[in-house]
Amino acid sequence: MQLLLKSIFTCALFVIFVYATAQSLLKVQETEARQAYLNVTSSSSSNLSQDDVHFLSRRLRQATAGEEGDEGAPSQMDDELEQMTKVHAEAPDAEELRECSEGLVLPLWMPQRNISVGDRLVRGFVYFVLLIYLFVGVSIIADRFMAAIEAITSIERAVVVKGPNNTKQVMHVRIWNETVANLTLMALGSSAPEILLSVIEIYAKDFESGDLGPGTIVGSAAYNLFMIIAVCMIWIPAGEVRRIRHLRVFFVTALFSVFAYVWLWLILSVFTPGVILVWEAIVTLLFFPLTVLWAYIAERRLLVYKYMDKNYRVNKRGTVVAGEHDQVEMDAEKGPKQPMVTSARGNDAEAFDEARREYITLLTELRQKYPDADLEQLEMMAQEQVLARSSKSRAFYRIQATRKMVGSGNLMRKIQERAHSDLTEVKAQLHAGDDEEADDPIRMYFEPGHYTVMENCGEFEVRVVRRGDISTYASVEYETQDGTASAGTDFVGRKGLLSFPPGVDEQRFRIEVIDDDVFEEDECFYIRLFNPSEGVKLAVPMIATVMILDDDHAGIFAFTDSVFEITESVGRFELKVMRYSGARGTVIVPYWTENDTATESKDYEGARGELVFENNESEKFIDLFILEESSYEKDVSFKVHIGEPRLAPDSTHYHDELAAKIKEVEKKPVQDLTELDRILLLSKPRNGELTTAYVRIRESQEFKATVDKLVAKANVSAVLGTSSWKEQFKDALTVIPADESEFDNDDEEEEVPSCFSYVSHFICLFWKVLFAFVPPTDICGGYVTFVVSIFVIGVITAIIGDAASYFGCALNIKDSVTAILFVALGTSIPDTFASMIAAKHDEGADNCIGNVTGSNAVNVFLGIGLAWTIAAVYHSSHGMTFNVEPGTIGFAVALFCGEALIAIMLIMFRRWHKGIGAELGGPKVSKYISAAILVFLWVFYVVICILEAYDVIRV
Repeated sequence: MQLLLKSIFTCALFVIFVYATAQSLLKVQETEARQAYLNVTSSSSSNLSQDDVHFLSRRLRQATAGEEGDEGAPSQMDDELEQMTKVHAEAPDAEELRECSEGLVLPLWMPQRNISVGDRLVRGFVYFVLLIYLFVGVSIIADRFMAAIEAITSIERAVVVKGPNNTKQVMHVRIWNETVANLTLMALGSSAPEILLSVIEIYAKDFESGDLGPGTIVGSAAYNLFMIIAVCMIWIPAGEVRRIRHLRVFFVTALFSVFAYVWLWLILSVFTPGVILVWEAIVTLLFFPLTVLWAYIAERRLLVYKYMDKNYRVNKRGTVVAGEHDQVEMDAEKGPKQPMVTSARGNDAEAFDEARREYITLLTELRQKYPDADLEQLEMMAQEQVLARSSKSRAFYRIQATRKMVGSGNLMRKIQERAHSDLTEVKAQLHAGDDEEADDPIRMYFEPGHYTVMENCGEFEVRVVRRGDISTYASVEYETQDGTASAGTDFVGRKGLLSFPPGVDEQRFRIEVIDDDVFEEDECFYIRLFNPSEGVKLAVPMIATVMILDDDHAGIFAFTDSVFEITESVGRFELKVMRYSGARGTVIVPYWTENDTATESKDYEGARGELVFENNESEKFIDLFILEESSYEKDVSFKVHIGEPRLAPDSTHYHDELAAKIKEVEKKPVQDLTELDRILLLSKPRNGELTTAYVRIRESQEFKATVDKLVAKANVSAVLGTSSWKEQFKDALTVIPADESEFDNDDEEEEVPSCFSYVSHFICLFWKVLFAFVPPTDICGGYVTFVVSIFVIGVITAIIGDAASYFGCALNIKDSVTAILFVALGTSIPDTFASMIAAKHDEGADNCIGNVTGSNAVNVFLGIGLAWTIAAVYHSSHGMTFNVEPGTIGFAVALFCGEALIAIMLIMFRRWHKGIGAELGGPKVSKYISAAILVFLWVFYVVICILEAYDVIRV
C-alpha cells in the first residue's frame, strides 16, 4: 500500500511537471517568435509612441497565430515596421522570457541567451531530477538532525519523590517539557528545510524579498493541513478511530496556525501595503515564543490551577516527564475517565503502575502464547512489545518513514536489539555482586553446616572447604562439643588439625555415633572450627550442628516450619516433612493441599498423595508446583496438611504384631500402664505439632527489580541515536528489508530485502555515506550532531533554492508557483509517510493533526519572521525600507486562511458527531467524504494560486 501511495505521489509530481513545462514552453515559443520579428526590423526603426508599440505587438501576435486581415493589411504592417524603434525592447511582451541570475551555491548553466525549446526542456528535466535527489538528501540529514533533537530532549535529571507509605524514591525526570519540545526543536527538525530556505533566500537576494521561501512555507502549510490529514483519515484500519488526546494544546496550535496567516495578510496588505517595517517583522518573530508559551500554559492548565506545581509522571514511553497533568483528554477509546487524583505523587504512582501493569499483561499473554519459553526470553519479548506499543515522538515516525524510503530498514529491528541489550544490562546489574569473590581473603567453613544422622549409622563424614586463594598452605583446627548428646554415650568426641596444601580446597574427617536400644528423644552436638593459620578467615558456618535421630521407634512426623515463603518463579518447590524421635519401620503419611487466598490451578497445582518413610528414613519431600503469572505484587497463600501416619504392612508381619500390641496397651487405664507399656506407646508413629504448613507465594524480587528497571528503560528515543561512527557506516552500507511486521510473525522466515529496497539503497548511497561522517548522537548528548546537521541542512537547502530557481527559469515558471507546487511537496512528502505511520500505530491523533497545526504556526513565525526581521533591520540600518510585493503570496495567504477554517471546522465536526466520534478513521463512507473535501481544498488552493500568479484571474 505504501509503495502504491509513493507511486501515486511520484506520478502526480511528474504530471504537474509535464503540464507546467508544456504551458511554459508554449509561452517561451511565442515570445521567441515575437522577438524574431522584432529583431528583423530593429535596423529600420523610427520613433513610436508607447500606444503604437502595444498596437504593433498585438498585430504581431495576430500574425504569428496565422490570422489574416484584409488585402491591405500586409502593406500597412510593413509601414508600421519601418517606423519601429528600439522602444520594442521595453515592451512587456518582450520581458516575458526570463533569464536566470547567478545563484548562491550552484553554478549557472551557460549560455543563457538564444536557447532552443529542446535545450530548455532538457535543462528543466535535469533540474527537476536534481531537486528530487536533493529532497532525498535533505530528508536523510534532517532525520539525523531529529535524532540529535530526540537525544537532547531526552536528557534527564534525578528527582526524589514520595512513594507509597511516604517512602522516598529516586526517579529520572525529563528536563524538556513534551509540549515545548514538540513546538520548538521537533518543529524545527521537521521544518528546517523550509525555514532555512526562507532565511537563505533573503541573503542570496541581497536582503530583498523573494517568492521561493515564503511560497514554500505557505504551500507546505496547505499541503500539510489538507493532504496529510486527508491521507491519514483513510489510512486508519477499518473499524478503528484516532482522537486528539491533548485537545487544549491542539486548540492553541490551530488558533495560532490560522492567526499566523491572518497576520501575514495584515502586514502585507493592510497595515503598510508592500512594506515590512521593523516592528512588524519583530512582532512576527515574537509570536513564535508566544505560541510555545500559550501551548505550555494550556498543557499545564495554569489558567485553571492557581499555583504551578512541579508534578512528575511516567508517560507511555516509560519515561518520567514533567508537567503533564492530563495524560488523556476526552479519550473515548479508553472508556470513562478515572477519578482525578489530587496528589501529584498519586498521579506518578498510578502512571508508573500502569506502565508496569502493561508490562505484566504482555508477559502473561506471551506466556500463554509460548508456554515452553523460559522467563528471560519472555521478558525480552515483553520489552520489545512495550517499546513497540509505547507512544512515540514525531521524530521516531519521521525517521521510520525515511529509513523505509531509502532502504535502511525498519526501526522495529533496532527496537528488538535495544530490548535485548536492555535486558542484558539489567540482568548484569542485578547479578553484579554474584562473582565478586576473587579478591576476598581465604575463608574456611563447614559445607553443609547441618547434619542429620541416624543413631545406628555408625560413622558419618564432615566436610570443611576453603574459598579464595588456594595457592598457599593453610590449616585450621576442629573439635566436637556436647549439646543434648554427650560424648562417650551418644558419640565419640574428636579433636584434630586439618591441613590444606596448595591447590586443595576441601578436607574431610569422620565422626562415630554410638547406638543403643534405649528409647530417647532426638539429640544434637556441635563441631567447631578454631585457630586458623595466618591469612585465613573463618566464615559462617564455622560451627556445624549434628542431629542424632533415635531409631528405636516409628517416629513423630511434622513440618519443619509453619510458614514457607517462596517466589512465584520457583516453579517446583519441595516441602520437607521430618521424622523425629525414631526412624524404625516403614510409615505412610497422607498429605493434601487446600486453598487459602491462593487458587488451585491458577496460582499452584493441587497435590494429594502419601509419603512413604522407609526404615531409618528421616525426611521426605512433598513436590509442589507453583504456576508463575509473573505478577508484580503477588501475595497469596495455600495450606498443605499431613494426616495421621500409619505403619505400613510388611512381609515379616512385624508391623502387624506391633500394631496389635499397641491396640491392647491403648485399652488399658493410664494408671495400669507399666514402663514397658509407655515405651510401646511411644513407639507408635504419630503427628507432631506442625501438621499444617502455609505456603506463601510472593513475587520474585529479582523479577520485580527487573520490571522496574526495564520499565524505566522503555524509552523509544534511545533507538533513534547512534553511539559510534562504525555503527553509522555499517547502517549506511547495509541494505535492510523494510518489513511491516513487528513481533507477531515469529515463526516466519527472516525477510530478505526487496528489489525496491536495493534500488532505493543504491540511489541514496551517496547521501548515506556522506552523512555517516556526521558525529554520533552519543557525543556531548547530541549537541554536536545538532550543530553539524543544521549546517549541512543549510548548505543543501541553499543548493535546493538555486536549483528550484534555475528550474523555474529554464521552463519560464514563476518562483511562487515553483515554491507552492514543487518545493513544498518535495519537503513535505517525508512528513506524509511519517504521519501515515503515526496514524496507524499511535493510539491518538496528536502526531498526525496536532503536529501539523503546530508546525504550520512555527513555520510562519520562525521561518518568515526570522528572515524578514533580518532584512528589515538591514534596510533600516541603511536608511531604506524593506519592500515585499504582496502579489501571489498575499493572495495565497488570504485563500489559505479561509480554507484552513473550513478544514478545522470539518475536523471538529467529525470529533463531536455521534456517528463518527474521532478526527481520523471511523465509518468508511464518512472518512472518504471528509478526505475528499480536504483533497478538493488543496487542489482548489493550488489551481487558484497558479491562475492568480499568471494573471488569469485578478484580485
